Amino acid sequence: MQPVVEKLSGLERRVDLTVSVADIEKEVQAQLKRVARTAKIQGFRPGKAPLSVIERSHGPSVRYEVINTEIGKSLDKVIGEAKLRVAGTPSLEPRTEGVGDDVLAFSATFEVYPDVELPELSALEITRSEVEVGDAEVQKTLDILRKQRTIFKPAEGRAAQDGDRVTLDFAGTIDGVAFEGGTATQFPFVLGEGRMLPEFEQAVTGMQAGEEKTFPLIFPADYGSEAVAGKTAEFRITVTEVAEPELPEIDADFAKALGQAEGDVEALLADVRGNIEREAKARARNLTKSSVMDALAAACQFDLPKALVDSEIANRTAAAREELKNRGLPNADSIPIPEDTFKAEAERRVRLGLLVSELIKSAELQAKPEQVRARIEEFAQSYEQPAQVVAYYLSDRQRRAEIESLVLEDNVVEHVLASAKVTAETVDFDTLMGTR
Repeated sequence: MQPVVEKLSGLERRVDLTVSVADIEKEVQAQLKRVARTAKIQGFRPGKAPLSVIERSHGPSVRYEVINTEIGKSLDKVIGEAKLRVAGTPSLEPRTEGVGDDVLAFSATFEVYPDVELPELSALEITRSEVEVGDAEVQKTLDILRKQRTIFKPAEGRAAQDGDRVTLDFAGTIDGVAFEGGTATQFPFVLGEGRMLPEFEQAVTGMQAGEEKTFPLIFPADYGSEAVAGKTAEFRITVTEVAEPELPEIDADFAKALGQAEGDVEALLADVRGNIEREAKARARNLTKSSVMDALAAACQFDLPKALVDSEIANRTAAAREELKNRGLPNADSIPIPEDTFKAEAERRVRLGLLVSELIKSAELQAKPEQVRARIEEFAQSYEQPAQVVAYYLSDRQRRAEIESLVLEDNVVEHVLASAKVTAETVDFDTLMGTR
C-alpha cells in the first residue's frame, strides 16, 4: 500500500514508513562481506577474519547505516511521488504498536515549502531614491580628505580652542588615591572630537602651554569602568603644547598623497567625482531596493517553514557572537542571546527569500553572464587596477556567485519598478553618505 502523507498543521506533514527486515539483513550481510575482504582484526591476517567476527565488530554500525539508507530511499520515493518540496531535515520516530516482526516502522515528520502567491505588482507603492552630485558635494569630500590629513603646528601664546590638538600631563585621584587610567604624560587629543569627557575638555579649553589647573570631575554613572563610575575625581593638569590645525592645500603633493603618482590635480578631482558618484549611486540604489523589498514583504502573508526560520536565527546569532568576539568580549561564545532577538528579522529574510525566488522563476529574471560581468566591472572601478579585480572575480566561483546574487536582486528591483507605483525622491547627499 502506498504510504499516505498526512497534513498536520500549517506546513507540517507526516508519513508512516516501513522497511523489510529481510531486505535490511540481506544488504547488511552483503556489506559485511565487502568489509571482511580488507578488515584488519587483531589475531587474524587482513581479510581472513571469519564473518561472525566481522559481524561483532562492524555489524552495529553497518546495520545503522543500512537502515538509514533504506528509510531515506522510502521517504524520497514518497516525497517524489507526492511532488513535495521538503524544507529542513525530516524527524524520524520508530513505531512498534501493531507492527509485525518482519518490518521496521517509522514515522517521518517534516515541513514543506509554502505555495507562494505573488502580489499584484501594479498595486505596490515604491520610493525610488535619487541623489545629485555636483561641485559642492565634490568640495565637501575634498574637505573631508584634507581634514584627514591635518597638520598641527604649535600655537605659541594662544589659548586652546575647539579643533586644537592639546598635549598635556594629567593625574587624577579619588579621595586622594590615584586610580587606574587616571594618570598620563604627554597625552595628546583634539578638542571638540569628544574623545575626553565634556567636563575634562571644558577645563582644558582656554588654557595655554605651560599653564596648570586643578579641577573636580564627576564620572557618569554609566561610565565604562565600574571602579570610577559615579565618583568624583580631582584632576591636576599641565598643558605642554597647544597646536592649531592646518589643512593641506589641494596641490600636486596632496594629489600624490591620495595616489596620483604624477601629482595631477585635475585627474585627482575627476577621480574624486567619479568615486563619490559611484558610491552615492550605490547607496541610492540600496535605498530603492529596500523600498521594493519592504513593499513585497508587506504585500504577502504565508506560512513560513520553522526549519528555515530557525536556521536563519542560528546564522544571525553566530554572526552576532563573532562580532562580539571581534570587539574583544571575553565570553562572546557563551553570553545569552534570546532567540526572539533575531526572530522578526529572520522571518522577514525567509519570507523575502521565498518571494524573490518565486518572482525570479515566474518572470525569468535569472542573471545573464553579461550582467554579471558588467556589475563586476562597475565594482572594480573603485580599485587602482580594475582589470585585475575583474579577472579575480571571474575566476573565483564563490566571488562570482556573490555578484550573481546582487544581479538577481537588481533584476527583481527593476522588474518591480517597471510595474509598481513609483515616486521619485531626491535624498540629501550628506544624509545619504552619513556625514550629517
